[in-house]
Amino acid sequence: MTPFLARTSITCGLGMGSNSSMEYTNIKPVGAASWRRDLLFIVVTLGVLFGFRLGSYPLANPDEGRYAEVPREMVERGDYVIPRLNGVLYFEKPPMLYWLNAVSIRFLGSSEWFLRMWPALFALAGCLMTYIAGRKLFGRSAGLAGAVVLATSLLYYGLSRILILDMIVSSLISVTLFAFIIGVREPPGRTRRFWFYLLYTGAALATLTKGLIGFVLPGAVIFFWLLLTHQWRRLRPFHLFTGALLFLAITLPWHVLAARANDDFFQFYIIHSHFDRFTSKVHGHQQPFWFFLPIALAGLFPWVCFLWPALRRKNLDPAFRFETQSAFRFMLVWAGFILFFFSVSGSKLPPYILPMLPPLALLIGVFLARVWEERQFARVKIGLRVYLGICLLLLAAATVAFLDRPREVQEAVLVPALLSGALFAASMIGVLACSIRGRTRMALSVILLTAVGFYFSLTFIIPIVQRPSTRDLAQLFTDEYPEDTPVFCYHDYFYDFSYYAATQTGTVESLGELEFGSKSEDHSGRFVDGATFREIWSRPDRVVCIVRKRSYAGLFGDESFRYHLVGQTDEYRLIDNRTAQEK
Repeated sequence: MTPFLARTSITCGLGMGSNSSMEYTNIKPVGAASWRRDLLFIVVTLGVLFGFRLGSYPLANPDEGRYAEVPREMVERGDYVIPRLNGVLYFEKPPMLYWLNAVSIRFLGSSEWFLRMWPALFALAGCLMTYIAGRKLFGRSAGLAGAVVLATSLLYYGLSRILILDMIVSSLISVTLFAFIIGVREPPGRTRRFWFYLLYTGAALATLTKGLIGFVLPGAVIFFWLLLTHQWRRLRPFHLFTGALLFLAITLPWHVLAARANDDFFQFYIIHSHFDRFTSKVHGHQQPFWFFLPIALAGLFPWVCFLWPALRRKNLDPAFRFETQSAFRFMLVWAGFILFFFSVSGSKLPPYILPMLPPLALLIGVFLARVWEERQFARVKIGLRVYLGICLLLLAAATVAFLDRPREVQEAVLVPALLSGALFAASMIGVLACSIRGRTRMALSVILLTAVGFYFSLTFIIPIVQRPSTRDLAQLFTDEYPEDTPVFCYHDYFYDFSYYAATQTGTVESLGELEFGSKSEDHSGRFVDGATFREIWSRPDRVVCIVRKRSYAGLFGDESFRYHLVGQTDEYRLIDNRTAQEK
């Protein structure tokens, strides 16, 4: 019998029909002290992993700049209901992340660390919830292993460090679905009510984070699991009435206030930002149907090597399969529906698939925990070979990518790149040696340490290879010019410039996401075409412009266009309308 499941006792008769009945006893508690130790261990170790060098590089355009600028304007205006971006109404997304970052800016400061703190904290919360669910459903070791697998999966770790919505909504969806599968196992009473209220709260906060998918995705997963397993009777009591009131009390106020503030809110927020995004290619993120499958597999690295055996139900301890198979099926339905839903969507971006990772990480954790406890080397032998092959491919791909970079980039990333390469080479040697000797635990430990070491090295590489920032030029602008000096972004809008310079900018022949808000109010003189910009530029008042290097030659190659170069980076130029005589 598997030790990590040995504390579970079964007093149930199994039936999958609608007339079946199940009675479960919870996993016998190992003790409150073990809960405290495990939770403290997860918070401390994963807190260090997610927080290490979190603020060591500037905000990236466009996403991080956008999710910093909207809350900055909230704080500046004192209006926490109506989101504004560059001074115009912005209803692309609900306000949850804006509110969180407004708290950071208002009380903690405007540094990148405090802005990225929220995705990192929600990543930690997602791991904690995975542990809690894993421990309750499959045993303590499975919960710990699931949390570790999730935290050290490539996509999950990467998105824990980026200021976007996906980590937050993914963690809240995880809270919602884990709360459900735990709650349906509880008998009627206070504990069951707690889990279902947590379900409704998680779905409400997810809705406030990224809109309708916050409750549509969890609701669909729950429905299809019930449809597959015919366990409808286990819903009673579902606390639907009071739960719905709780859900509406959290989500409804902002939606009502926002709709009252703008007559086009419903058309833009519900139709354009939700249904059009899903059913059409209007947002320009179209990809083939199979796009998310390789993203999900790569995102589970390095643990994807053990995904196939983890998805096979025979890996559950036979003595306890009746107790755990409904939860096992729930994880499969969860991951499968998320993959299907976003695969049929007309808009596809890699972070969308993140909610698929927690159930897969937990199933891999169940498998690895059993392998660890029983030292079943034969069951991971193929997975270790796959890991060696992936490492070889990664080393080859990294070498090609390194050689393809400009010389200055090569020199900047040389040390961390060499350390990462040496780390993977040492990992391959270590795993190969463990395979020869049949050392199961040592091989898994080597893989874990390799992942952690690689992620720490990435924190030194990312600042060099990420998209260029306008932070330095924004600081130069604030140092050189009065606060009310008009500044234009040429053929683009640079979100991070508005944030770092703490100012609204004009745009030249570019609206993008500002188009909806720019029509609702009078912004004449700020969003202009090329001819109007040249007329403004010729006025005696000081005017500043920031432009990408690739647009610089086309605009300013005209000898009749007078300007003064204030500052430049590899990607951007900051100029003003001073002439040679004025300098």
